[in-house]
Amino acid sequence: MTTDPARTILDDAWGHIPQTRETTAGLGSFTRRRIERALDIVIGFGCLALGLQAFFAALTSREEAPGWHDLLVVVTFAPLAVMVLVCFVGRGVKLFAGLFAFVYLAALIVWPFATQGVTSDPSVEPWIWYLVNVGTLAAILAFSLRMQLVWTVLLPVVFGVVRLMQGDFAQEYWIPVLSDVAFALILGGILFTLAWLFRSVAVNVDETRLRAVESYALAAAADAVEKERVEVAALMHDSVLAALIAAERAHTDRQRALAAAMAREALTRLANAEQDPEEGSDEPTDAAAIADGIEKAALELGVAITTERSIVGDHPSVPGRIARALSLAAMQAITNAIEHADGDGLAVSVNAAPDPVRVRIEVRDRGGGFDLEEVPDDRLGIRGSILARVAAVGGTASITSGERGTTVRIEWREGGP
Repeated sequence: MTTDPARTILDDAWGHIPQTRETTAGLGSFTRRRIERALDIVIGFGCLALGLQAFFAALTSREEAPGWHDLLVVVTFAPLAVMVLVCFVGRGVKLFAGLFAFVYLAALIVWPFATQGVTSDPSVEPWIWYLVNVGTLAAILAFSLRMQLVWTVLLPVVFGVVRLMQGDFAQEYWIPVLSDVAFALILGGILFTLAWLFRSVAVNVDETRLRAVESYALAAAADAVEKERVEVAALMHDSVLAALIAAERAHTDRQRALAAAMAREALTRLANAEQDPEEGSDEPTDAAAIADGIEKAALELGVAITTERSIVGDHPSVPGRIARALSLAAMQAITNAIEHADGDGLAVSVNAAPDPVRVRIEVRDRGGGFDLEEVPDDRLGIRGSILARVAAVGGTASITSGERGTTVRIEWREGGP
């Protein structure tokens, strides 16, 4: 079976990209941004067509009283022209669309005063009617979903009321006005529904894409970590054997120090062999963050615990690598308490103090207890994941177990024991 070299290179490069919230933020709005841009352009063309129709109708309009015609035309069509322009440019769309939506509503409200005393034909729509659905489109661009719905209904209704007021609610106005209002409501409802539908589809596509990318990134990271674990396991065999041989042959202080250093290196590799892809950097971490991490990890195991905290001083902190080792050891103790004591009486406490920095974690349960000496050698949950892991970072761990329960104490002190 042959593999496409280009595809292999792309997969490898993608696996090295850090998948953080910052790097994946754009993925969550990829389709939505393009749908919004498409709506801007389409609505721009629609508003341009309807606006020209209304403008040419306004040029020959004789329904407004002297002095009102020019004022209404300028006030209404100037923001409309700017809105159409920014729809094509793609900048300031919400601002100018919202401005036109309010300006047009104001123009409708003053329409009865502008046409007072002027006779009009009830069968001929005034120029301002052609902009009713333009106002709806402006609301779709500028407002939230609820306000879009309000504007879709409000503008036709206001037009109907002011048109009837213009005709003094005469009987010959009712049927033409109701027909115009019904038409505007139907068309506005269609425009509102289409915009909502396109935006909803875009959001669903973006969310699906983001989940897929996150799943792929996690799978790639987990695969990389698993490969690293295999490599570490292969190295561990030689490291442990070399440390044991050096310890057996050590007769001088220098030889003993070398053997201790080799053993410490082997324990460090063992502790780091079970790190996960989200370990993070070695930046200092305070004791409160360690307690928060323990609570979060326990919740993922299905157990909600509240860590007892006794933190003295101004946020004493420890290196991230050490904090990670202490947290993983505590989580192993919690896992043991859940598996072997059903979580009976499970409690966790974190104590910390500065100068020098000291951190102590206790995990307690009220299970039946056990005898540490009788634990088989091949069971590394305690020896490897707790004792060896804490020792590898210069800390100490002790286990007290009896009929009344088990207590695991994990301590680390700056500068050593």
